[in-house]
Amino acid sequence: MASSKPTFEKAMKQLELIVEELESGTLPLEKALKKFEEGMALSRYCNEKLEETERRISLLTEDEEGNPVEAPFGSEKFGSEKGPDESL
Repeated sequence: MASSKPTFEKAMKQLELIVEELESGTLPLEKALKKFEEGMALSRYCNEKLEETERRISLLTEDEEGNPVEAPFGSEKFGSEKGPDESL
């Protein structure tokens, strides 16, 4: 990976290409090992980006007293069908 971090989408595409190369079984052992290491680094990077995004995705809701409360996206309070603007 270059010194500047790729976008999540570019990292995933690069990871997919590495997996295809490794699954082909045509790489010499040393090159396969380097590709595996590169793939693991990309996998960690993508996982970190997903975790960071998950932390950032939150909805402001109100408690019983009308005070704003932060709830994780997809919380049981809204369920999968309702959004914050719909009645609970």
